[in-house]
Amino acid sequence: MSDAVGVQTRAQLLFGLRVATLLVTAVVVGVLGLVNLLRRWESHDFPLVQLSAFAALAAVLVGEAVLLARRRPWGRLRPLAVAVVLAASALAAVTLPEDRTASAVDWAFGAANWVGLVVLLDRPLGTVVAFLSAHELIALSNMLLFSDVDKGDLARLATGSVTVIGFPLCLAVVATVLHRLGSDAATAAAEVERVRTAEAVAAESHRRRQQRFAELSAGAIPLLEGLADGSLSPEDPSVRRGAAIEAARMRRLGAETDVVTNPLLHELRHCADVADRKGVVVELEARGDWPTPPVAVRRDLTDAALTALATAGSWARVTVVGDQGLVSVNVVADCDEVAPPTPAASDVRVEVLGNGATVWVEATWQPTA
Repeated sequence: MSDAVGVQTRAQLLFGLRVATLLVTAVVVGVLGLVNLLRRWESHDFPLVQLSAFAALAAVLVGEAVLLARRRPWGRLRPLAVAVVLAASALAAVTLPEDRTASAVDWAFGAANWVGLVVLLDRPLGTVVAFLSAHELIALSNMLLFSDVDKGDLARLATGSVTVIGFPLCLAVVATVLHRLGSDAATAAAEVERVRTAEAVAAESHRRRQQRFAELSAGAIPLLEGLADGSLSPEDPSVRRGAAIEAARMRRLGAETDVVTNPLLHELRHCADVADRKGVVVELEARGDWPTPPVAVRRDLTDAALTALATAGSWARVTVVGDQGLVSVNVVADCDEVAPPTPAASDVRVEVLGNGATVWVEATWQPTA
């Protein structure tokens, strides 16, 4: 989320700067460009060519206005727009009257630079410097190639270059600083979000550990304490039976956090592994396709199964059958009568039937709509 906020903040800053730059450029091109062109119309040898160059610059500004209205960047059109600006600058320069470069007649010298800045405002500072240098080189080349240059001409060009390069460059530096500030703010926000996420994960992990400890404290801890203080004997069949049940529950508890496609079968396999370690032959079969039960429901479904599996003598058969409307976990094993815990979920039902040394346990769950 913080990355999205940082991107949005940078986009808003850039959008506001683009709007301000477009307004300033429109004023500069309109006042210094069009007004000077019209006032000195008769001074130009090719006034229609000069007007065409102005129209090209105006078209680029209109394109920027349309992109701003749609909140879109120049993208792949940027090189074309820069080429149009430089071509208009060169066209206006080569058709100037002799010795008029960087003078009041040279309206494009102080206008094309701003139009190029509009196109390149969101680019790195080096790109803007390269464009301004190319624009300056056009004026300098035109003066050196087509005019009798003296110190006054060079001084006029240097004086005009202070504003032609300086002002747009200052605005480009401001844009670069804003970009950097936006990036730094986004990085700081991402770091804060990362720390908060890490703290939330740590708190959730601690809560889950406490919850697991509470779940084990009801059965496993009293059993371990009794074995430790000697009040319970490992030779007692009921103690061994309880230890096997708690071991299966611990294995199931560890399996609950695994990311698998079928959590119910995954946890039943871990319950069956406890019986398998005792030498019990366990068959596990699954039929059908059912929705993933919540953790509390899976515990109710597997509690009945693990009680029978943990106390089985030599064999056990586990069958899971289900569809979208019913999930059934059945266990048949050669064990004594079992008494699984009462289900915590109201939509889980457990039945136990005994026939001599064989016990059948069924736990069913009907998913609610």
